[in-house]
Amino acid sequence: MAALPVCKPVGDSGVLLEFGDAIDPLLFDNILALDAALQAAPPPGLLETVPAYVTLLLVYDPLVTNFATVAQAALALAGQGGAARRAGREHRIPMCSDADLAPDLADVAAQAGMAPDAVIAAHLTADYRVYMVGFAPGYAYMDGVPAALHLPRKPVPVRSRPIGSVMIAGGQCLITTLPMPTGWWVIGQTRTPVLRLEDPEPFLLQPGDRVRFCRVSRAAFDAG
Repeated sequence: MAALPVCKPVGDSGVLLEFGDAIDPLLFDNILALDAALQAAPPPGLLETVPAYVTLLLVYDPLVTNFATVAQAALALAGQGGAARRAGREHRIPMCSDADLAPDLADVAAQAGMAPDAVIAAHLTADYRVYMVGFAPGYAYMDGVPAALHLPRKPVPVRSRPIGSVMIAGGQCLITTLPMPTGWWVIGQTRTPVLRLEDPEPFLLQPGDRVRFCRVSRAAFDAG
């Protein structure tokens, strides 16, 4: 049985469960399993659960319950083990990597010692897993970038990268949901709406989901 997480208070309405200190698919499975168990049988006063790389944040109503009660309920469920995690969905996201849509592709290729097409080919072979949604609405952090493409973030962010920019840094991949500055490396763009404000479920990508990218022509990209 996996070790129980460590519980820490977050303000007067949160419990942070820490499962480890490094990205680990099996550890993340435990986080998703406990998240599913808490959603299936929430303790009184639990308002929200937020899974991330190595943590699970529990937000509760302090007028109904308290840190000790929520933490105890979560640890009891974690100690039972064997809970089934939420089955992640599979997504196939088209992207175009023409020069104006992939402004950092040439730099990534040069630093990796690869041809630009080889960079994209490596990116397309990867199986990405969503570990966290945060920083901006629907902004899904995905692990799985091939080791040959691991680059540190730029020392100076670039302003106003457009919605749908496909970016990498280290072992992570992101798709921008809002125009924003970033120090990540943009290697393509997609028209897939990752943030859908009019939808009952506005975030397309959720923790535990799997993503594969596929390359499309500029004509297909422009056609939407």
